[in-house]
Amino acid sequence: MTTTVEILLFDGWDELDGLGPWEVLRQAERAGAPLACQLVALDGARQVTGCNGLTVLAEAPSPRPDWVVVPGGGWGERAEQGAWGEVRRGRLPRAVAEAHARGASIASVCTGAMILAAAGLLSGRPAVTHRSAWADLAAAGARPIDARVVDDGELVTAGGVTSGLDLGLHLVARLAGPAAAEAVAAEMELLRTRVHRGPRAT
Repeated sequence: MTTTVEILLFDGWDELDGLGPWEVLRQAERAGAPLACQLVALDGARQVTGCNGLTVLAEAPSPRPDWVVVPGGGWGERAEQGAWGEVRRGRLPRAVAEAHARGASIASVCTGAMILAAAGLLSGRPAVTHRSAWADLAAAGARPIDARVVDDGELVTAGGVTSGLDLGLHLVARLAGPAAAEAVAAEMELLRTRVHRGPRAT
């Protein structure tokens, strides 16, 4: 059975936040892991521009993905195009909350965790984000943990920008097994890092 993973892009997303886990997951998919990963946008198929100027064509989201991964971007700058602006507008956090209510597991990279917090998903739960947003994460009700990846069951968060690679490897291990993750890590010459497991982690 194939597990569907959608990386939810928005204008102002940090490119490495989204493309790091995307590359890891696609490597596993190409090697035969039962995964299907795609870049999507809330409004359907359209061009989405990252905070560093990269434009990609995102696909329309499916009605019931198994996992939704939310990147960050622009939080520290309080940018209207980025995670800060998306939290202010509210539509993206609502969509993430609705996906979770329909049964999707949710993951974030960097300040994408602030979108999860705005969706009401992190209250009282262990989580991590970029260090510059730890105070904001705590103020939103989460319990910040000093780790590259925090796995709390159906919610998984990753720290600063490059930790998206760690998140991708962790998801491959969870969804396709440790051997698949080790194979991708060897192919990409990535080091596996320790993951903090919260009370809901399996």
